[in-house]
Parts: sequence; structure tokens; C-alpha cells
Amino acid sequence: MFTYQTTYSTLILAITALAFISSSSNADTYTAPRLNHGSPDFQGTWTNVSLTYLQRSARYKNNILSAEEAAAIEQNTAARQARGLKPTDPNAPPPPKGSNVGGYNSFYLDQGDNLAYVDGAYRTTWLVNQEDGQLPYSAAGKKVFDENLYQVRNDFSGPETRPMAERCIIGFGSTAGPPMLNVQYNNNYQIVQTPNSIMILVEMNHDARIIRMQGEPLPNGMTQWFGDSIGRWEGDTLVVETRKFNPGESLRTWFNQSLYISPDAVVTERFTRVSDSQIHYEFSVDDPTIYSETWHAKMVFNKTNEPIYEYACHEGNYAMTNILSGARATEEVSR
Repeated sequence: MFTYQTTYSTLILAITALAFISSSSNADTYTAPRLNHGSPDFQGTWTNVSLTYLQRSARYKNNILSAEEAAAIEQNTAARQARGLKPTDPNAPPPPKGSNVGGYNSFYLDQGDNLAYVDGAYRTTWLVNQEDGQLPYSAAGKKVFDENLYQVRNDFSGPETRPMAERCIIGFGSTAGPPMLNVQYNNNYQIVQTPNSIMILVEMNHDARIIRMQGEPLPNGMTQWFGDSIGRWEGDTLVVETRKFNPGESLRTWFNQSLYISPDAVVTERFTRVSDSQIHYEFSVDDPTIYSETWHAKMVFNKTNEPIYEYACHEGNYAMTNILSGARATEEVSR
């Protein structure tokens, strides 16, 4: 007689094998629907929400996990999220002085339920050519990253010293990109196409990124927040090359997944629709000022029928006022 664990493990392996066969056959035989002007149709709302992030978390030992390992992580995540959804005890005593008072509970977060399944494997990092699952900073590049990160985490002299996302100018991490990365919430994207341009609306901070098809580079004096993106078609794959990043976007902060991309970087993205419900997204970052080598990553975007909601972020929020007033109070006490 099979135990529950044996049956569960067998079921997981069967589903994994079926998903791999289905994914492989779909990628080889799927023909994307066409718009009136003939290009593959990427329109709709998509999400890259996942327990997988750009760099491998320290709690994982490998870039690729077995189906059983992935299932155990997902079960633990579900249990942790359930605990985070419990109502706050109104009779609980105040936290000890100097302790973390906490932030959002699970209701306000959308970090996903599953590790990403890419190219037939469960992945703990989007990076595909880094054995340690970490970005390949050069010594000089790591110094630039560390110094900039230290400044925004310790300089509260005014709003101009705070990160762009904290000021509600662009999204956290690299949500709008490029490359477009998932964070702890608002991981939805709406794509709208015309013959001459493709717009990607990002739920985080309602950033609208415009990709010009077969366009000419912008003049050197123009530095858009998300760089100068020019697209072209290679068969059914949308290839986008982005240059001339705004210096204000170089440091992209989100906890231990922060990264640095210099204004001189070249980011190349490849979007391929492999089924009615999934887009394969590959990207490379060529930035010799910061990294010791060009790094590559693969991600999946899944179709969602959920609408994109307004991200109500603004510079006049309480957080910015409290951050700066708290810094002034600290300065006063330290005199």
C-alpha cells in the first residue's frame, strides 16, 4: 500500500514530466496569433510573479531543484503566508523598544506560490550562466554598487537622496526594467501593440515603457527613465535592444535583490510567445563598467485575466514625511 508521501511524490513527478513534454512540444509547434498588421500578438495582461528571483537566495544551495524540493518549498511558503494572513491581536503588548514593529501582512503582498519552471527545471534564480546564482560584479563594479546602496540606506538629508522608488518616480527593483524583474507585489504588465510601437504598462508605479519598432536612436541628450528601447522581429520573437539609461535609474533597490546597471549598459531582451498562456522572456546585460562578464537570464510571463489596478504612490505620502522628520529628530538628539 502506498503512503500519502509516496503517492504525492509520484504525482508531482508525473505532473512535472507532463509539463515538460507539453512545454517542449508547445514551444516547437505553437503558432502565435497575429494582429491585423501581421506581427505576433502579445497583447493582454501578463505576470512574472514567482518565488524565483534574479539572484539565488542564501536559503537555497542550488540553482535547480527537484520536483520534491520545489513542492516542499511551496508548501512551506503557503503555510507562512497563511500565518501572515491571521488578524492582528488587538490585545497584544507593544513590541520591545528598538525591535522591528513589522510592515505589510500577507494580504498586501503578492510574491507568488510557485518556483519558476523554465526549460524543464525548477529554478531558484533567473540567471542561467552563474553557478553561484549571483550577479558577476567586477571588483570596481561591486564597489560602485556598495557605495550607492550604502548612501540610499543611510542618507536621509532630503528627498533627493532617497531611492527613486521610495520617491514614487519609478518602481522598486527593476520592475519596468529593462530587464523587467519581479518583486514582492504588483508584478503585472499590460502589453499594447501598434505597427510602429509596443507599450508595456507596469502595475508598479504605473510606468509606461515605449518600445519603438525599427526606430532611430534618440539624440544623446535624451535619457528616458527606462532607456532608449528599439525593437525588431526575428521570426516570431520580439528582440529589444536598450541603451542610454537614465543615471537616476542605475541603482535599482529592493532588499537583497538590489542591483546596479550603469547608463552605458546594453540590455537585450527576447520575447517569444510559446502558448496561449505563456511568454518566454530572455535577457542579457552587457555592462563592462560594472560586471566582469555579460550575464544572461530566462524568465516566464504567464497570462492573467486580472485587471491592472492603480498603484497609489505619491511623493506626498506619510512615509516620506516620517522618514525625513525622524532623521531630523535623530540629528537633534545626537547634537
